[in-house]
Amino acid sequence: MRSPQLALAFIFSLFYLHVSAINVVRDSIKKQEDSSATTQTGQAEKNNIAPVIFDNDTLFLIRYSPKEYPVEYRAQQISKRLDDLTRNYDSANDSIYLQKQNEFISIMYNDEVAFIITKNDAKTNNLSMKALAEMQIIKFKNALKEESKYDLTTKEWLIRIGYFILSLIVLILAIKLINWLFRKLMVYLSKFEKRFLKNKKNIFKYFIPKNTQNIFVFMANVVRILTIGFIFLTYLPFMFSFFPWTEDLVHKFYGYLARPIKFVFFGFVDFLPNLIFIIVIIFVTRYVIRVLRDIVEDIEAEKFIIQGFPKDWASTTQKIIGLLIWAFALVLIYPHLPGSTSPAFRGVSIFIGALVSFGSTSAVANIVAGVVITYMRPYQIGDRVRIQDTVGDVVEKTLLVTRIRTIKNEDVTIPNANIIINHLVNYSANVEKNGLLLHTSITIGYDVSWELVEKLLIEAALKSIHIEPEPKPFVLQTSLDDNYVSYEINAYSKEAKKMALIYSDIHKNILDVFNKEGVEILSPQYIAARDGNLTTVPSKLSPEAKSPIDKIVDHLTGKNQAVKVRKSKGKNSDADQRKGTNPNLFSD
Repeated sequence: MRSPQLALAFIFSLFYLHVSAINVVRDSIKKQEDSSATTQTGQAEKNNIAPVIFDNDTLFLIRYSPKEYPVEYRAQQISKRLDDLTRNYDSANDSIYLQKQNEFISIMYNDEVAFIITKNDAKTNNLSMKALAEMQIIKFKNALKEESKYDLTTKEWLIRIGYFILSLIVLILAIKLINWLFRKLMVYLSKFEKRFLKNKKNIFKYFIPKNTQNIFVFMANVVRILTIGFIFLTYLPFMFSFFPWTEDLVHKFYGYLARPIKFVFFGFVDFLPNLIFIIVIIFVTRYVIRVLRDIVEDIEAEKFIIQGFPKDWASTTQKIIGLLIWAFALVLIYPHLPGSTSPAFRGVSIFIGALVSFGSTSAVANIVAGVVITYMRPYQIGDRVRIQDTVGDVVEKTLLVTRIRTIKNEDVTIPNANIIINHLVNYSANVEKNGLLLHTSITIGYDVSWELVEKLLIEAALKSIHIEPEPKPFVLQTSLDDNYVSYEINAYSKEAKKMALIYSDIHKNILDVFNKEGVEILSPQYIAARDGNLTTVPSKLSPEAKSPIDKIVDHLTGKNQAVKVRKSKGKNSDADQRKGTNPNLFSD
């Protein structure tokens, strides 16, 4: 009979579930043995084995012995005697016990012999006579209990029905309580949803289906229904377990329900040592990475100096070492992951590895190039460089790309792999030591002496901004062409980031100096038809120094004629002059 505490308290249902699962396992073992014995009934005569049938089930088997009665006859007699003796079985008053004789052991039912165990029986079962007798008396008692559980008194039936009604009341109250709690929750969720959707900074609102009203209320209803369904699923079998007809079904149901729960629970318990190992590895790895990060910060702030280790190496070195440490930690963690040895887990790992390998070829090339660039140190942050056709200042350097800001304030992103395979010019590398040598070329005709040209070029260079007087600018004659000589002025400057402004000022000063001296610049190539035009120097031009064609045009248009102005009498002469309507203003 069940204890009242188990029926009244639902919180003990899990404990009952565990006990029921144990009973299911025990009953399944018993029934498996009985079923295996039943399947052998058809071949009993062929194998000289006969089953003892009690309550339409095989109680135990009688094996053949040449010194005893035939097994079929003996099994039938035992079955008939057991049915007769247990017809009015009363568990409270009847007793079953062993009584040892000289050559056999009797299984006694009250004062009568139910059946006997002989030496030959013990020999054919490979057991001692006492062990065989104890095993069969246990089977006999269990069979009697199974048979008697349906024979309940009126009091017992009333108690079981009372337990059922009480558990039903508990179920109804639990459902009402759940509905009341969810009604209160839905009122709050309805108000919360209005504030939630109005918040523009909340990204979670985008995961809610559009044109959906009261989505949180809907989700709460779903949770309520699932909760009630779970309670019905687990509590209803407990209610019907008070009746003998459904007790076995309830035990089976809880056995099926307990099997996955036990699997998950014991699986988690078995995984706990591995989980602790994984947590320790992650904790140690994160600690080492944090120490490396602190060291890098001090190196970059020049608080910790390592001889022969530039500070711009620190960040890249930390990333490489951190990657290796995490890879080593992953290798240690991998065998301790649940299912890591399964073929499915290995297949997924290989598939992901193949995707990363084939899809990240360019990224890996850029990363390798970034590491090479970091340790080669061809440029630093802030340097003025030229990469391919891009000229500007380096504003960011990562393992994947380098960002350059041009003199037009444009940000250009260049992959590190492209930098490795192309040439790079760094204008800022030697500025602080010797200065940057700026140079530009002009062409002058052969009629001008080279001494004068060099003097004028040096003068123009020294007048330019950000040009160093020492070392002194110098001139190179780079070529002797058909119509002119090419001269190159070279001057030192320590302002690499102002090259465009310096070049512009040099060119302006060259024009001014050569114009002042009356020297024509034939740069890059100047072709002039000498049809009376004396020079191209602006300072040397005069009205007489024009070509005959220009003079004829000026004469026809009146540009070369003198203008005579005479005074006019009249009150409105000044106003007419301002308006241009006085006919006497101009005269021939």
